[in-house]
Amino acid sequence: MTLEKSPASPSVPAVAASDDGAADLRPPERLGSRPRRPGVSLAVRAAVPLLLVAAWWYGSSSGRIPEDVLAGPGAVAGALRELASTGQLGDFLLASGRRAALGVLIGAGAGLVLGVAAGLSALGEELVDPVMQMKRAVPFLALVPLFISWFGVGETFKVLLIAVAAVAPMYAYTYLGVRGVDRKVVEAARGFGLRGPRLAAAVIVPSALPSILMALRISLSVSLTGLIAAEQVGATEGIGYLVTLAQQYYRNDYMVLCILVYALIGLLIDLVIRGAERLAMPWRGAVTAR
Repeated sequence: MTLEKSPASPSVPAVAASDDGAADLRPPERLGSRPRRPGVSLAVRAAVPLLLVAAWWYGSSSGRIPEDVLAGPGAVAGALRELASTGQLGDFLLASGRRAALGVLIGAGAGLVLGVAAGLSALGEELVDPVMQMKRAVPFLALVPLFISWFGVGETFKVLLIAVAAVAPMYAYTYLGVRGVDRKVVEAARGFGLRGPRLAAAVIVPSALPSILMALRISLSVSLTGLIAAEQVGATEGIGYLVTLAQQYYRNDYMVLCILVYALIGLLIDLVIRGAERLAMPWRGAVTAR
């Protein structure tokens, strides 16, 4: 016989019963994600960039893209070999990396502390949030003349400009992440005696970790803009300084090379953050729709 739902019953799938009374149950569809093979995933990720490079190569070799508009891949490769042979490329990368790392460490660290304080405490929100909202509305590039008058054009100016660029995204995302933490979890932790910094370190920050990692990704990306602006004023080394030299001497190949370097740095940042997410939050891959 067949079991049928009554008109008043909730919508449930019909279940067929065999002659001996046992229900003929069908196995459910597979739940969860079906991860791609690493090789397939890598090929899909690299497909669009490779197509762009192929279109760039074809346009330059066919003459459809003039050299004075966009240097071809051959010219850019020659500029890369020239800088690598003199050792300048490595020195410039180290100088830029040192400035960016120190600036992001200061700015992102301050944004993290302020975001946790504003999200966890009503008093902290009242004290911190108005100032941070005003800071977020002011473009950090508008502070360049003021910072130059305060700190000169040395390393302090460059590091602080990068820090100012990185603090706003970290604060905003950390604040939202802390506000999104389940209140019951916080109350349970307080019931076990966690208060203040211990509560923030053991419960609040781990629960808000997805938002914090997203904030770190955006802060690192925005810091590249601050790095370019900082290294174009009073610098004698760095990728931004190389951009200034390329502009002064009309070296289109150097300009394109610097753009590619920044693009590769952005890709490296994304890969590092993805790796950190997989290590710190391995469960997130299981809930992602594929």
